[in-house]
Amino acid sequence: MTEPKWAVATERGRYYRDPAGGPDLISVTNALSSIAKPALTPWAAGMTADAVLADPITVARRARTEPAELRKELVAVHRQYTERAQSLGSRVHNRAQAMVLGVPYPADPEVEPFARQLAAWFRLWRIDLGRDVEAVETTVMHRRYGYAGTGDLWVWLPTGPYRRRQLWLVDHKTSGVKPDGTVKPDDTVYDEQPLQLAALRHAPEWLLPDDTSEPAPRVHRTALLNLRPRSHRLIEVPSGRAQFRAFLSAMRTARYLHDAPSEYPTVVPPWAPGASDRKAA
Repeated sequence: MTEPKWAVATERGRYYRDPAGGPDLISVTNALSSIAKPALTPWAAGMTADAVLADPITVARRARTEPAELRKELVAVHRQYTERAQSLGSRVHNRAQAMVLGVPYPADPEVEPFARQLAAWFRLWRIDLGRDVEAVETTVMHRRYGYAGTGDLWVWLPTGPYRRRQLWLVDHKTSGVKPDGTVKPDDTVYDEQPLQLAALRHAPEWLLPDDTSEPAPRVHRTALLNLRPRSHRLIEVPSGRAQFRAFLSAMRTARYLHDAPSEYPTVVPPWAPGASDRKAA
């Protein structure tokens, strides 16, 4: 119930070490960071504007007396919100894993409403945790394409013909606000989420507790489980070949950007002063 064991933070974002000793594998979320998110800029500006409007007199006074410190704080407003949301999401994931495994979890009043909704979802679908849950918080790998990621929940649900059980890969989502600051509808799916689930679904191997790997089971369908303090909704998300190809394109773009040089040479005429020195360098 911590960060994935083989995940490491680098200057280029999260990568996974391969326990078998192969090349590092880019994380799925890191690869998807190459996708533009145009709504984030107005959202960040809106968060800053809200902070100013909440106490305009104090902001005006500080703009005269300590402008540099004020600017630093205003620039960080959206990051603080993001960090709080990420912290809550991580704790909800940890609580969900503890629920499935039947192990204790420290009291966390902010997380418990989400845990109750997850428990309600388990009851609604009559999920037997010992029988129907295939895996939880498990890392999958695609060594051929060079990526890895950690899925939330693999669970069998009676959704096939004649209530035949199908294996679902379910990703928990807890955010309740869209990037533009409005309340997110229960059925909101962001552009990168189908690509994320496709990457996890099509990874051929997953890691076992002893750090060996084995073929991952065939996933029939994928979904987001939107958890709110007072409601929940399971949203089926496409994760077929089209989404997988789109993910691979995003991954290649991210890798290119990670490997691109930070500086490029300046070209000058051969008769310019110092041109021979630059050529030799």
